[in-house]
Amino acid sequence: MSKNTVSSSAPRPGFTRRNTGAAAAAALAFGGIAAAQVKAAAARFEPLRHDKDNWLDQLPGGHRLVFDTTTPERLAQAMFFANNFLRTNRNDYGLQNSDLAVVIVMRHQSAPFGYSDAMWAKYGTAAAAHAAFEDPKSKAVPKANVFTSADYGNLLPNRGTTIDVLAKQGVQFAICSASTRAVAGVIARASGGDVEVIYSEITSNLVSNAHMVPAGIVTVARAQERGYSLVSN
Repeated sequence: MSKNTVSSSAPRPGFTRRNTGAAAAAALAFGGIAAAQVKAAAARFEPLRHDKDNWLDQLPGGHRLVFDTTTPERLAQAMFFANNFLRTNRNDYGLQNSDLAVVIVMRHQSAPFGYSDAMWAKYGTAAAAHAAFEDPKSKAVPKANVFTSADYGNLLPNRGTTIDVLAKQGVQFAICSASTRAVAGVIARASGGDVEVIYSEITSNLVSNAHMVPAGIVTVARAQERGYSLVSN
């Protein structure tokens, strides 16, 4: 073999440099991807938590559901479907009511139905006006909360499912404070009373399992951030 002949088994200098450069480029690219992934993980959205929303986490249950209602009709439908949800989970899945966390938000025109019969008897005119609602039987201002009575049957979309029936199964009701303050304002202007006194009276006389919340729309968002599935009918 000639002294100037290069063995075929020896790496060619140019080839080695190219391979080394490609490997370095690949390493840099991989490192960049990994860094981007770490950065994305670090920037993952985590909702803020506020103490006044903690009651949503204090409800027992491995399944969470929240209904958003803004009108009497939507409230009635939510009550009907909440009852279906509870019954089906018991009958078909063998679950107990304590396995289910169900919240019905009453805001805007549905908020007055979070008030007791006594408040409807006293302030029904303002409550009905705010809800744009009339008693389907009398065609007049209701003298009591129609959703606490089973006497309406198929006259209302809840089909006899009452607030008390749901409350006994653990359903919770989130009543909009902003809407309630608006109702109190109407009553105060009509009677010459004090808004804060009337507001305090109403909020001290709510249906079973009721929670006054700052604004219903906020509670709808907070519930979803805490793992509740939303039903907006």
